[in-house]
Formats: sequence, structure tokens, C-alpha cells
Amino acid sequence: MRFLLFAVFALLLSCANEASDADSFSDSFEDLSRVRTENDSILLEAANLTVKFSYDFYMGEHEVTRGEYAAIMGGNVETGFDRKPVVDVTYYDAVLYANALSKSLKLDTVYTFSGKTYDSEGHVVFLENLVTDFTKEGYRLPTEAEWTFAASNGWNPQKNAWTSENSEYEIHDVCTIGKNAWGLCDMAGNALEWTNDWMSDISDTTVLDFVGADSPNFLNEVVVKGGSFRNAAANITLKNRKDIYTVTPSMAADYVGFRLVRGIIANPGSAAGGEVNAEYNVEVLVTSKEMKRLLGTYRATLAFRDDETGNIGFVNFYGSNPRAVEIPDTLDSYHPAISPDGKRIAFCTKPEGISGKSELYVRNLDANGSGLVKLDVESAAIPRWRVVGADTQIVYVTSAGNNSDASEWKSGSTWAVSFSNGKFGSPQKLFDGTYNGGVSADGHLAVSGARLLRANVGGKEDVWYNGEQACNASLEDSTKRTLFLDFGSATGAAFAGKSYLAHEMLLVLDSLGELAKMIPSPKGYAFDHTEWVHGGAGLALASLTDADGAHAKIALVNTSDSSVLELLEGAELWHPELWVGKSDAAHFELDPDSAGVYQSDSNVEYGLKTRRIRMELFWENADFLDMVCVGSSHIELGVKPLLLTGQKVVNMGNPHTSFASTVYVAENYVLNHSAGLKAILISLDIGIWSNSGYYPAAEQFLNSPGAIYDRNHEFWRDGVPEHFVDMVRNGFVADDIRNVLKPFMGYAPAASGDWGGVPEVAIDSNWATKAPEVVELQMGRLEELIQQATEKDVYLIGIIFPQSPRYRETGSFGRYGPQRSVAKRIIERLDSLQNVYPKFVLMDENKFGYHDYTDEMAQNWDHLAEPGAVQLTIRLDSLLQTLGLK
Repeated sequence: MRFLLFAVFALLLSCANEASDADSFSDSFEDLSRVRTENDSILLEAANLTVKFSYDFYMGEHEVTRGEYAAIMGGNVETGFDRKPVVDVTYYDAVLYANALSKSLKLDTVYTFSGKTYDSEGHVVFLENLVTDFTKEGYRLPTEAEWTFAASNGWNPQKNAWTSENSEYEIHDVCTIGKNAWGLCDMAGNALEWTNDWMSDISDTTVLDFVGADSPNFLNEVVVKGGSFRNAAANITLKNRKDIYTVTPSMAADYVGFRLVRGIIANPGSAAGGEVNAEYNVEVLVTSKEMKRLLGTYRATLAFRDDETGNIGFVNFYGSNPRAVEIPDTLDSYHPAISPDGKRIAFCTKPEGISGKSELYVRNLDANGSGLVKLDVESAAIPRWRVVGADTQIVYVTSAGNNSDASEWKSGSTWAVSFSNGKFGSPQKLFDGTYNGGVSADGHLAVSGARLLRANVGGKEDVWYNGEQACNASLEDSTKRTLFLDFGSATGAAFAGKSYLAHEMLLVLDSLGELAKMIPSPKGYAFDHTEWVHGGAGLALASLTDADGAHAKIALVNTSDSSVLELLEGAELWHPELWVGKSDAAHFELDPDSAGVYQSDSNVEYGLKTRRIRMELFWENADFLDMVCVGSSHIELGVKPLLLTGQKVVNMGNPHTSFASTVYVAENYVLNHSAGLKAILISLDIGIWSNSGYYPAAEQFLNSPGAIYDRNHEFWRDGVPEHFVDMVRNGFVADDIRNVLKPFMGYAPAASGDWGGVPEVAIDSNWATKAPEVVELQMGRLEELIQQATEKDVYLIGIIFPQSPRYRETGSFGRYGPQRSVAKRIIERLDSLQNVYPKFVLMDENKFGYHDYTDEMAQNWDHLAEPGAVQLTIRLDSLLQTLGLK
């Protein structure tokens, strides 16, 4: 039996001089078909994009079989299954098979990458730095254009395809139901097929040799083609490029397989990836654990000025994935200073050495820079926080200008103003002269360091460092040591025993103004913007400037051993400030490798990313929530929280979920942590009740470090620890998805499609008849949740979402069954629960298909688009008001 279609074919090719000329390939080999484009083109209808070809290519006659896959990748195949398409493989699994096949035949590999990530089932779910080189002769996945062109010649799903009408919902041996005009089998039906293309938004144009987007869109989507044994023939079209669910490269399903092609594309045409949000271009160079080893705590925040944008950036190290966040603003922001409690940041609008009026502001230290307040004085610059007794103060100077001229410098002054509960007090003058390097809490020492190193010791003015030029002075309050930079002075050279250039040494004076320490800058860099770390004994910060004068890095300097640790890298990083929280026995130290880590890396599939963002939304708002939506993609796409009058609502619905995981979230998170909760809105998707356990995406969430950590700490029933929410925010993130979900409180807007033609029935709708115990299990879960909600005086609103009205013609209640007769009995039982539990309310918007949700309100067979979500949410709002939930 020949089950290595490509292996045999490629062996013949390798004996034929491995020529790149397509004509060297055999047209007659029965397991391989040449697709002659003859400079033809194909219209990709979904995008209204015309693709022209300048090359021919060869496509596998059929999908890669289980036997072929096992022969190359290893493993056993059940007897009688070797000719069935290999399925349950990720996009990355298919890429590795293509490479392995190429290598086995001594061909160049098309794909390169630098690392692999596996899931618990052995699937490859990420290939780091994956690159496709279309100029190589090895095997690869087809482009969408290649696949569509090859399929279009004799396209006939009604005749040549295993579909839901004839497959009995089972996959079949390849090439057992006919071929198209190119001699290709199973282009429609049997297994849905991976292509090589990232989803592209390019449209209304013509592209030569198109190979898809050059990067993923915000959903990380890959194009799939051809339909499967689960789809009705009428719904399998050349236009289709998606599944009912979002298709990401880490997804594996029992109806998705692939076929391979060979063919050089000398000049591949691409398109920019759609809707990709550029990340903040500042790289964090250290881990939270490295900072913990240095500081003794994870509770540390680094702030800085990004001189490219004029904005403040910051990094919280109390999280698993510390990253730089920029606070967007129209203000030009200098000299950020973090408050003693780590919650606010002060800044000014003029830098040291520049005279003129400056404004001083304080804002919350968060991504939005919320709570902005301005000090109402004529001019204020270079803020520094201090605590005097029980009073938290900001010390500032009236001018940021230099101090070289004594009389001009003395015309300025140094002030202190209290700050409490988001408000400034009345400023109090401390000194004549601008002591911008800091004032000790006891007022005994103040320093100024812009041109000269001026000091005020016990009320007596002095000029330190032999009157030589100095800058970037910073006073350490606990030791009264002064940190500064010079310009290669004679005093410094005498202390060092050698000459040096400007800013090549970091200098430390003792409390009497005597030079005590000099630390050389790293090779190839000079120091700038030096600052003590308040709360980090003997530690200092500095920007590192490179040979071009760019402030390329921020570093932590240990003045005890002169070591330098690089923290951040960017284009222009100025004015670093590091806050270190107190670490004592009474403080519970969260583990940043676990706390809030609801996804383990940034490359997981879409469903897990949305769960992670919705968990962030929940924890941020838990104390203020009136209602929470839980359930499947039906409620995710079907309820708009912002339309619910006067209610604070988070939508925690998710794709690829089961009823078990829905109840898990409701019981352990929502009911435990929403003290003001009025109602839980839950999707009653009786079709997916067939799964009594957890779908893979839900299982991944439940087995994530964050969910396990929550479980091990009894879901924080006794109170959420300080900074826990920060840990959630700083876990692995998906800013693209966060930017979509957060403005709508977790709701995911969906574009209008229609209810479609003959709707798909994806599984055997007899499941409830065959396994009635599953229905009883799910009813039991629901009743238990109702009881728990009732005990806390919380309503449970169960919503049955509308599906295609054409399911009335199928005998199935919906896409996942059950039989309509069984569904009727289940819904009657749900209705009767309202009589037993006054806090349970059933809202049936499907009405067995006799509903008024029109085509433009639908996204597909069983999901609402935004117009449908608006109609349903308005009706839900009326119901809530009827119940008195205003």
C-alpha cells in the first residue's frame, strides 16, 4: 500500500536533478497533481481580491493521511485508519511535518524557527520566530490563492465531498468519493484544511503571487479552506476561509487536517497584517525574580521619561511578565517621582538645567494616568516625595534652571507641599535657592546640582566638590549621601588616579560633602540622570548613553560592589525612578510566576487570551459589579453591558467553553467576590451540554498557574491580597484583544452576516437520548448554582440565545443538538424551575426558531451580530427593570 504520497513523489524528484523548473516534475504520478496556472488568476471572493500567478505548483492529490504522518513523525495508527486524513493537528504540527518530509528527502526546508512550545497533549502550539521562505523547493502548506485555484476547477461539494448529508458525521478514507478536474480528491468536505496564510484584510485590488498577510491580525487567525464531514454541502463554498470558531495556529480539532504543495514563489506578494497594535517600543531586560533577589521584594515599580514621546513610562515588577507601559498625554513630562505608597507619580514640565516656568502635576500610577491634579502655583519643577512625621509631602523648586550664578539662583526658592487624598495642601517655603537634588526629612541637609554642587547644611550654605562642575545630584535621605555626575574634573581624576571623560564616573559624597566612592560606567556607555533608589540600600539608577549620545538603557547601580545591571532598553530613556515597597513578615508576598497568570505565554490561542483579559476586567471591577455575564460565545457576542441601564456589568462569556467551566467561574469567582452583585446572567446552551466536562481551552485556563494559585488559596475568599490585581494586569497580556474587549466591558462586537443557508448540525443530535445521564448532570449543576445564588440574594437570569430559524427544518434544536423533542422537554424543565426558585428567571429568545432576530442581526448559524446583541440587551434591560434591578 502506498501511503507516503509525498515521500515517494519527492524521492523521484530528488533523483531528477532536484531542478527548480516545474517542467522537471512528472505530470503522470497518480498521488500528485500539477496545477498549471498559465499566468491565470483567481478571485478570493471573501476579500474581493484578485490574485495573479507567475508560476505553476504541485499539490497533493489528497489530504495527508494518518499513515503518512506517522511514517514521518512517528507513532502508531489504528488498524484500518491509515488512509483517513490526519486530523487533530495544529498549524505548527503541519509545518513541522512539511519540514520533516523535506529533510527526509534531502530537500531545502521552507520553514525556519528558533524554538518550539508544546501543550500537554504533545501538540506544537508555538514556533518562535517562524519564517516561510517561498524560494525554497521543499514542502509547505498551500497559500489560500493556490488552494482556491486548485479547488475551483471542477468544484462540486454536492457530488465529490463527504459532508453532513452523507458522512454520518465520520471522517472517511481519502479519495473515496470522486475527484475534480485537476485530479484532486476531497477539496471539499472530509477534513477542513490548513493553508499557509495569515488572515489578511487587503481587498479590492490585484496582487501578483499573493501569500497572505505578513503578520497575524489581532485575533491571530489562519485561513482554513474546504469544509469538513460536519458541514452541509450547501455551506461549503470556495469563498469560505474561516470555521465557525476563530481559527488560530495553536488550535487542533478532529475535523481539521492539511495537504501539502511544492512550488517556488520567487517574488511572493504579501500584505500588512490587519489590526495589529504596535507594542510600546521599550524592552524590559530583567525578570521579576532577578529584581526580587536584589531588592528583597517583588513590589517594585520603575518609572521614566520617554524622550521620544515626551510621556512617562513605567514597569511594575510585581507580575510574571514585567513590561513597559506608556501613559499617553499631551503634557511634556519630566522628572517622574513615585509616591511613598507606590500609587501616584509626580512630574513637571521642565527638565533640570532649563529655566522658565514649569508646571507640577500628580496622577495615579496606572496605564491611563488617571486622577490628574495640578499644583496651583506660578512655577514648580523637579518634584521629590518625602515623609515628615505623618505628613506626605512633595518638595519642589520654583525653577529648573542651573545654579552657576549665585544671585540668580538665590532668586528662586525651594518649597514643600503636603499631598493627601488626591489633593495638594498649602505650600510652605523651605529655603531661598533651588535645592533640586533633594531635602532631607529633618531639613538639616539640602543639595542642588545643576552646574555646581551647592549644599545647605544646618542652615549654612556651602559649595561642595571644590566648586567644580557637577550635575544630576540626588540626596539619599537615610545616609545623607549625595550622588552626582561630573565632567572629568581634576578633583575626580585625583581621587580615581586617572583621567576620564564627562559622565564616565558616578560619584558619591558622604554626609559632610567628602568624595567617598567612584563607579565607572559600563564599557561603551556613559552615565546620565542619576538617582538614588529610595528603599533600596546603596542602590542607584542611571540612564546609559551610547557613543551616539542616545539614552539607550536604564541601569541599576550597586554602589557597594560597583556592579551595573541593565533594566530597560529603548530609544531615549530619561529620568529613571525606582520605587521599592516595604517587605516585612506581615506582608503576604505573592508569587509573580503564579498570581494572576491566567495564560502561560503570549502565544496561546484566542479563547485563552480572551479569558485572561476578562479575568482582568473582573478583578478590576469586582467590588463595584452589579451583574456578571457568564457562559459561551453566545453571551460573549450577545449581551452589551454598556446598554444595561445604570448597571456595572462585565461580560465574561468565552468561546470554547462548557457548562461545567461556566458554573466553575460563577461559583468560585463571581459569587465569592462581587459583594454588591444583583444578578448573574448565564447562557443556557443546552446544545453544548453534551460535553459533561471541559473543552481544551477551558481546561487550559483551569490548569493555568493563575487558576491553580487561586484554587490553592481558596479563591481568596478571605480577601484579595494587596497588588493582586496588579499581578493580573502584569501577567502575559494580549494588548490587541484587551483594546477590543475593555472599552465594551468584555463584550466582543461581531459584524453582521446572516443566518446562512442550511444550518450545520455539528454532532449527532441524538446525544441526549443516548446519554440522558448527561442532561441530569447539567440540570443538577444548574440547580446547585441557583441555590448558591439564592443564598446570597442574587438573581440567576438564564438566557437561551437565538439560532438560525432554519433549524426548524433539521430535527435538531441547534448546531449541537439535541433533538427538538428532547430540547422541548429540557426547556419545560427549565421553565418549571422558576416556580421552585423565585430568584431564577428564564429568558428564551430562541423560541424554537420562531423568533424575530433577522438576518442582519446574525453573525452565522448560531451567533448574534452586534444589531442582534443590541435588540437582546434592550429586552434584557426591560426584564431587569421589571424585576426591580435598576
